[in-house]
Amino acid sequence: MFGLIGHLTSLSHAREVAKELGYDEYAEQDLDFWCVAPPQIVEDISVKSITGKTIVGKYVESCFLPEMLLTKKFKAATRKILNAMAHAQKNGINITALGGFSSIIFENFNLMEMRQVRNIQLEIERFTTGNTHTAYIICRQVEAAAQKYGIPLSQATVTVCGATGDIGSAVCRWLHARTGVLDIILVARNQERLRSLRTSLGRGRIMTIEEALPQSDIVVWVASMAKGMEIRPEMLKQPCILIDGGYPKNLANTVQIPDVHVINGGMVEHALDIDWKIMKWVSRCAPSRQLFACFAESMLLEFEGWYTNFSWGRNQITIEKMEQIGAVSVKHGFKPLVS
Repeated sequence: MFGLIGHLTSLSHAREVAKELGYDEYAEQDLDFWCVAPPQIVEDISVKSITGKTIVGKYVESCFLPEMLLTKKFKAATRKILNAMAHAQKNGINITALGGFSSIIFENFNLMEMRQVRNIQLEIERFTTGNTHTAYIICRQVEAAAQKYGIPLSQATVTVCGATGDIGSAVCRWLHARTGVLDIILVARNQERLRSLRTSLGRGRIMTIEEALPQSDIVVWVASMAKGMEIRPEMLKQPCILIDGGYPKNLANTVQIPDVHVINGGMVEHALDIDWKIMKWVSRCAPSRQLFACFAESMLLEFEGWYTNFSWGRNQITIEKMEQIGAVSVKHGFKPLVS
């Protein structure tokens, strides 16, 4: 059985979904209540592969909200993720994906050292960040979108914003080794990590996002947008492609310019309908066949019987593992969303 640990995008979103799910006691509560609310399994899921195999899983709502980070309720945020993991393990889930901010919190707050959650010792091999499949899908989206919109990668400048993160660094390695892209611009906050990444790639220009955008044919955005940061039309090269790999995905709403094509990055479409409702609630608009690639990774691991933390730790994603998860993604009927 596979599991998905997720969360909603805001307090207002959480209240709305809680009401739809019948959790009336959650629907009118403030942030302090959500800081102590326990995780809940809110849906059973069935997924069928194009091979004919069917698997079942559960969606675990962590009750984490991004406002917990904005208001510096860091202890509440970390407790949310650890409790959701313990809840998944307690309910016998074999492999669970950490969706949205879950994996970022686990990594940034070094929760690896906090494996004891009350009377449960977390078995890390039961969990995956899903980042390997996400990185693979984003790279395929770059390739497909470039072809769709007539931007040859051999003549293109691609900017990766969030280049030193787990997903961003993997995307950079793939772009360098597999696409023949002309130029890569590296953008991130940590300059030391940027220099180390550039050295390991043997190429790449380090810039601020303001410097990079006017030069970029394709922008892969896999970082949280800094407070007060906005993308203005005059900053962008036209035509260009924006791959929005963040959560929540908001570039399509903030950037509405002719010849600027915004792609929901890290999203896949399954060949068959999935028997669930939660994805519509989590992403607000995804049809029954569309889902986050990180969620799909736990499904793929369940289909294959690979009960291991396939994606784990910072900058551990290799091209070989991206190709491995990519092959089973195709095998079971998932494809990158390019629209």
